[in-house]
Amino acid sequence: MLTIAKTNPNRIRHTCGAPATLVYPLPMKQYLIDELRLEDYEKIKTYLDDNIKKSPVEGLYWIPLAPEQLAASQAAHPECGPHYFALELQEDRIACEFLVRAEQIIRCSCIGYATPAQRNWLMDAVDAILEKLDISV
Repeated sequence: MLTIAKTNPNRIRHTCGAPATLVYPLPMKQYLIDELRLEDYEKIKTYLDDNIKKSPVEGLYWIPLAPEQLAASQAAHPECGPHYFALELQEDRIACEFLVRAEQIIRCSCIGYATPAQRNWLMDAVDAILEKLDISV
């Protein structure tokens, strides 16, 4: 989940008198497949472990975008890449954020919500994995 910091100097202050920074969660658009069966979770986890790059965070995988899938802003920033989608696998669900991230940097103009073509590509890629594993949803 992404967060954004907002400062309200009139309402909250630290004991030293400096304005406090509040952190509010932003909504995240995502592709969600829930109510997975445990045996399906195990098959998906094995497949992802063998075929998709793992994040340092347990249960989080990075699905890289192919060069032909990059938006102009992403293609113009190869030094930030590779660009990828985050896929989170839990025992009962798969969640893929529709945010295109960059491996080398956290904030850049090349990071942003997926284009319609990228969203469709991601959903098709996840659906293809499920179909390959003979998991119907």
